Amino acid sequence: MRRGGLRIFPDREALSREAARRFVAAAKKAVRARGRFTVAFSGGSTPADLYCLLATSSHREGLPWDRTHVFWGDERCVPPEDPASNYGAARALLLLHVPIPAANVHRMRGEEEPVRAALAYEAELRAVFGPPAGGVPRFDLLLLGLGEDGHTASLFPGSPVLRETERLVASPFVESLSASRLTLTLPVLNAAREILVLVAGGGKAAALREALEGDRDALPIQQVRPRAGVLTWLVDAAAAELLRPRGSPPSPA
Repeated sequence: MRRGGLRIFPDREALSREAARRFVAAAKKAVRARGRFTVAFSGGSTPADLYCLLATSSHREGLPWDRTHVFWGDERCVPPEDPASNYGAARALLLLHVPIPAANVHRMRGEEEPVRAALAYEAELRAVFGPPAGGVPRFDLLLLGLGEDGHTASLFPGSPVLRETERLVASPFVESLSASRLTLTLPVLNAAREILVLVAGGGKAAALREALEGDRDALPIQQVRPRAGVLTWLVDAAAAELLRPRGSPPSPA
């Protein structure tokens, strides 16, 4: 994976400020170009810092919330009030504090039977985006994270969903978690205009090194390669501590 899209920040706070800046820029650009802004949120603690920033007055009042449509890249199969819900976290930290119309918030229904919920979300994506037959929705901005095992969204190592080419939304059963998840598939991720991968903390250092410097396609995150979009890694110093300095040769085997 190309290193050109990598930016390293001294800490998580600085990373989150840059993510917020890019979020605002993407929103304004999309509204100018197409009249609305479509974004897919992710779960986890690093995006939570971004959501808190976007809820502050300086961002809340400067964003076109009435023209913003919020989706999710993945969801746990739990009710929206469950502490594990990605939607529930974003709602508490951000959506309750900004003037976004309820009709513009498109959550995955984790409380429903997974296969039925995936089909319903795919139908909602097609209704909102209106892609041509056989086409794929194109998000203006897509937020992703990186798991310690290299997963992103709910695309886990070894999952058959990584080979999906037609479905927009899947409901994989994740053996390591003994639970089902809902997730956008790679065709949707790779159609985005812009992708931000947010990675913070030393616990992600080994996975980040493998993602950026290891064998191609060994991890799910390495299969995220937007066809006609921009992918940028925003990482903090702790997560980047195992990366080779730019320009240095590979370590001997």
